[in-house]
Amino acid sequence: MTSRTATATGLVAILLWSTLALFTAMSGRVPAFQLVAMTFVIGGLLILAIAAARGRLHLARPTPASFLLGLYGPFGDSALYYAAVKTAPPAEANLIHYLWPLLIVLFAALLPGGGLKLRHLAGALIGLSATAMLISGSLGAGGGGIQLGHVLAALGAFVWASYSVVSRRFAGVPSESLGVTMLGCAVAALACHLAFEQSLWTPSLVEWGGVLGLGLGATGLAFVCWDIGMKQGDVSLLGVASYAAPVLSTIVLVLAGYAAASWLLALACVLIVVGALVASFGPGAGRPLQRSRTRVS
Repeated sequence: MTSRTATATGLVAILLWSTLALFTAMSGRVPAFQLVAMTFVIGGLLILAIAAARGRLHLARPTPASFLLGLYGPFGDSALYYAAVKTAPPAEANLIHYLWPLLIVLFAALLPGGGLKLRHLAGALIGLSATAMLISGSLGAGGGGIQLGHVLAALGAFVWASYSVVSRRFAGVPSESLGVTMLGCAVAALACHLAFEQSLWTPSLVEWGGVLGLGLGATGLAFVCWDIGMKQGDVSLLGVASYAAPVLSTIVLVLAGYAAASWLLALACVLIVVGALVASFGPGAGRPLQRSRTRVS
């Protein structure tokens, strides 16, 4: 695969993630851990089916360390994100969760050779100002102040950012192993579901649409597309392009009727993107962020 093709593949993941909030909202009454289990089974089987069709199924074996990191990252973040969208207005939870690109920049800057710069602090303040607006209760759907979903979304952003920084050590693990890792995450999610949640056996057609959309696209195909893009494509281009995801996902929510268009929502969306860009660009910027954006296999 050429670098240009791999980069285009990574861009597909960003487009698929723009539907993440919509499909999560569509999943409706499906409990968070049950939703993780269902979508990760679908996504894992899809990745393994693609690997088998390409004659690469023998590569679908994660290392013990990458498997454990997958439990922390994709499983932990997905559970927190699904729960956040179900317990707070979807657009607000979605935008708070999209602080993870900014957190990746900050975490990478603290690593040896990184160095925390003024632009990192400025970007963090811009991003935090957007978050403060969202949880202030000013949005009509917000209902006043901090909700559980806001906290869960922020925790998800932290989990995904820290996972992304650490996962750069696993760039040599084949992308096909994501299928097995996701199936392992599904087993962990099922155990948590049986322990803490009540099962929903009769999802509606809309809820099934959300589950399938997540499993096939935003959770399944997006994971492997991003992994390919990070390992073989233009990391700088994909890193910058990822900041379009909160904008695209918010637009999708508004168009689908799951969020009301407002100037405050638009401003918060713009501030999160601007904060990430301010923190990312500058003399010597890019290298820590680029290495940290690789997904674990």
